[in-house]
Amino acid sequence: METFIARQPIFDAQRKVYGYELFFRSGLENVFRHSDPSQATSKVMVDSFFLFNLKDLTGGKRAFINVPRDILLKEYMFFLPKEQVVVELLETVEPDPEVLQACQKLKQAGYLIAVDDFVYEEKYEPLLEFADLVKVDFLATPEPARKALFKKLFPLRVRLVAEKVETDQMLQEGIANGYSFFQGYFFSKPAIIVGKDIPGFKAHYFQLLKEIHRAEMDLKRLEEIIKKEVGLTYKLLRYINSAFFSLRSKITSVRQALVLLGERTIKNWISFVALASMGADKAEELLILTIVRARFCEMLAPYFNLSDRKEDSFLMGLFSLIDAFLDRPLSEILAEIPIDDPIKLALLGEPGRLREIYQYTLSYEKAAWGNLDKPIIPPGEETTPFSLYLEALKWGQAFYSETKGAP
Repeated sequence: METFIARQPIFDAQRKVYGYELFFRSGLENVFRHSDPSQATSKVMVDSFFLFNLKDLTGGKRAFINVPRDILLKEYMFFLPKEQVVVELLETVEPDPEVLQACQKLKQAGYLIAVDDFVYEEKYEPLLEFADLVKVDFLATPEPARKALFKKLFPLRVRLVAEKVETDQMLQEGIANGYSFFQGYFFSKPAIIVGKDIPGFKAHYFQLLKEIHRAEMDLKRLEEIIKKEVGLTYKLLRYINSAFFSLRSKITSVRQALVLLGERTIKNWISFVALASMGADKAEELLILTIVRARFCEMLAPYFNLSDRKEDSFLMGLFSLIDAFLDRPLSEILAEIPIDDPIKLALLGEPGRLREIYQYTLSYEKAAWGNLDKPIIPPGEETTPFSLYLEALKWGQAFYSETKGAP
């Protein structure tokens, strides 16, 4: 049985990742082909944790697991480590005596409990006694009601999680109203501020992006630029001498490193490091998401008959969130960087195979399984979209670890 998993980060007020909500399905068609839906849900959930390393999925953060009534009562959550999960009760779970007893057992055992899509009704008060977190849909709940919920629940010491936070304005409003955690895509959809300048330190790296993506890259000129930036030189030599390459002899010069990497890899690596530097004031997860997305796009390319365009697919994923790094419209930024037109057009919505890879990747990240009705893996192959995504996660986290930091 194939397992499909996606994750969505949950941030605290400082935009640090607190955990991830994991989404489980039995297939891309978004239905369970099983006579007992609860049994199918439990099998997918348990298999996922025993077949794959939970820490690889969440980077060691807590995993929020959606739990229906039957799974709760069957006590399957006790199979999972209490230090790594949050039991997220679906909005369909009614607070009857059996449910309350199951929640009491979980609390006594040390598990955290969250209530999803919460709308206050008096009948839910007994359930709130066991809740550590309450999730509120910010798109479906009017602002006065969001504020009122905090006042209502504050005496219970329940922490509120704002779901579907789409803008920085919604984030700031949630913080002002006492919410502790935030879930949504606000970090990848920044507000467009007309005429906003790029800060000086970001402008430097933006110029570097322009330089490396010229039609004919000047290796000597590039070497001079890198040598002038101590942090960039350090990162380049650290990367080339890392376990990624397992070289027999140590590389000690920028020129050696550039020659060994080759033009395409240089472009990809410097693009990533430039984004990392421009994102110094952003959430760390934004950078990790960017590199994982780039790797996933690259790995998908052969399955969209674009084996010869893997590098372009990587760059497409890498530049897909640059608007979040610079707080400027994507179209304006892409107009200034001389990357290949097919990459630009794909990011701006032009139909094509690169665009198909990009849309597939976005749908997978958001667990929008209904948009993934076209099988991409040939019959008979053991590879699955999830195995590709898990590999991209591991690769991205390792890549990030090898390249971050500077003296």
